[in-house]
Amino acid sequence: MPNRARYLIVDGHSIIFAWPELRKLQSRRSSLAREALTKRLRDYQDWTGVHVVVVFDGKGKRIEATSDPADVQVFYSRTGQTADAIVERLASKYAKRFELMVATSDSLEAETVQACGAEWISAEGLRSLLLSTRRA
Repeated sequence: MPNRARYLIVDGHSIIFAWPELRKLQSRRSSLAREALTKRLRDYQDWTGVHVVVVFDGKGKRIEATSDPADVQVFYSRTGQTADAIVERLASKYAKRFELMVATSDSLEAETVQACGAEWISAEGLRSLLLSTRRA
């Protein structure tokens, strides 16, 4: 049986608020924190071949997605919908088809994605994963 594609889904704001250096950027301008996180995730994707999807809380009328085929996929939730809801929906839809890991510091969300069959990694676990990849 061929290896299943591997995906890392990141609850963007959950990670931003868990990492002090990103929280500091967020307090200056939220776009700076989003860009800094996305850049680190892009590097991880480039080094590992794991597909990365990052979901942020948005403010629009519909879910927005921005990505270049080789880039990290970025989703923004629509008004009245949380990034958590999108992360959980992606996990329930794709955990059976792909190797899925979800990064969040939200314990309820972590339980939900694990119940869907995805792996969960904490904000600190994600930091360690990104650092270890860089050293490898």
